[in-house]
Amino acid sequence: MTAKERRDPIEEADDGSADLYDIATWQERTSIDGLSVAIYRLLSASARWGLILLALLLLVGIGGFSALTNPAIGLLTVLSAIPALALAAYVYRSDITTDEPVRLLVGTFLLGVLTANFAAVVNTVAQPWFRPLGFLGTVLFFFVIVAPVEETVKLLAVRLYAYTDESFDAVLDGAVYGAMAGLGFAFIENALYITQSVGGVGELDLGLGLIGMGGGITATRALAGPGHVIYSAFAGYYLGLAKFNPENRGPIVIKGLLIAAFIHALYNSTVGIGSGLFGLLFEAVGVPTFGGLLAFFVYVIIYDGLFGLILLRKIRRYRGAYRAAHDDGRDAAATPESELTEFES
Repeated sequence: MTAKERRDPIEEADDGSADLYDIATWQERTSIDGLSVAIYRLLSASARWGLILLALLLLVGIGGFSALTNPAIGLLTVLSAIPALALAAYVYRSDITTDEPVRLLVGTFLLGVLTANFAAVVNTVAQPWFRPLGFLGTVLFFFVIVAPVEETVKLLAVRLYAYTDESFDAVLDGAVYGAMAGLGFAFIENALYITQSVGGVGELDLGLGLIGMGGGITATRALAGPGHVIYSAFAGYYLGLAKFNPENRGPIVIKGLLIAAFIHALYNSTVGIGSGLFGLLFEAVGVPTFGGLLAFFVYVIIYDGLFGLILLRKIRRYRGAYRAAHDDGRDAAATPESELTEFES
């Protein structure tokens, strides 16, 4: 018997004739019951909005809000987010079940922007502890802190809003909302990186000089953005699987986070080495690297392409199973009962 089917021994033995309220069962009846329900709902809503408010304050504190409200930085950030947006849109279009409401998609994106600030604070506080260990410390930092924390806060963006909505009605919806959370995370991360790179936010304008000053970092962040969508789509898929398997919810969520964090940390740990090797190869054959950008581009395309294909394969398996299940249902509905009985016999 699963957790969701487990009942008290009294209820199991009862034939339905006894009133077991406050003995083995419970439902809202009295005024104190109603008060208890109201307080619980208030606390649940307060916890949710408290987290969102704290994330908003952190966004202001680390300068993210000023970066997003500056037109020049905003333009570069939007340009840098285009590849990630395209990938998130593809995941959205792959949802074979039902169209997801715009309010949930936008809400998850915005929560992805906000919850990213929790990761920024944790990463900043933890990094000095790993720095004395050199390269090994950097790798440990990626695997122990950066990737697990960032994937957790992106999943939190889904859990805070979309997960509890009735429109989240299929496993694949988890991948869709996970991708949107990853897009929001990539958006604010790109904004902060671009702001730090170009400096002097107030001095920038929307002229051609902006492209010259911010073009390099914008291109770099544009290549890094799709990774966040891929990682969190993996974690989101398993969050969706967990929603419809409540008896194993915890382990399923952990599995999704482990997969997403591993892919994320492996990218962070290898992108420098991989790009460097491609750079040496291009220089050996006389191919210009454009300051290393080409080598970085090739490595990211190969890495994200590999895990992107694995993600798409998982999505296609779901789509195939969904079609098979619904085709079987239509076939059964269209088949006369006599034919079904004869076939089954």
